[in-house]
Amino acid sequence: MSIKQQLHHIKNTIPEHVTLVAVSKTKPLAALQEAYDAGQRIFGENKIQEMTEKWEVLPKDIQWHMIGNLQRNKVKYMAEYVSLIHGVDSLKLLQEINKQAKKHSRIINCLLQVKIAKEDTKAGMSVEEAKVILDSGDFTNLNNIKIVGLMGMATFTENKEQIATEFQSLKHIFNNLKQLNTDNCSLTTVSMGMSGDYELAIESGSTMIRVGSSIFGSRNYKN
Repeated sequence: MSIKQQLHHIKNTIPEHVTLVAVSKTKPLAALQEAYDAGQRIFGENKIQEMTEKWEVLPKDIQWHMIGNLQRNKVKYMAEYVSLIHGVDSLKLLQEINKQAKKHSRIINCLLQVKIAKEDTKAGMSVEEAKVILDSGDFTNLNNIKIVGLMGMATFTENKEQIATEFQSLKHIFNNLKQLNTDNCSLTTVSMGMSGDYELAIESGSTMIRVGSSIFGSRNYKN
């Protein structure tokens, strides 16, 4: 199927309340333009330089999501335009995002990445660490960021019961933390689920899925 057909198929099979992020990392401009022409407006990238190059030439009504691991010294390169940062895993990173957002008179939306997988390679903070951040005075003083939800990645396994359990744990954490409602924290988004497991994620309460290969096809190399 074409990119347009793949997009329409996915959008026709997910609930209206679920946001589809088209993961376009490593994909050429022509592929993103085809998805854009088919109605897609939210794209996810994991390399800031690549995302910025695409932002500079593609239509300006695209929402760009940073979905990869983020180094503090790279935040400044996307602070002007990024719509949502998925993988925030420390107060220091939040402080840097806030600093760079302030320079552009923006409020940048962020998701806290919570570790739900059994794999050591998966990043993220514990629920205790998330609570400490959200309860801290240092966080309350960050006026140019807003925590709008949580993000998590399940273990890479064929065991669907394990994947579902991990997704359900993130939804449970979300339900507990969403009571912490402040000027810069209002949790509405649960970002979990990718090409291989987004249906399970939606069943477990996901409101945002990150889908790449099921739209654009497999990548030529791992990134």
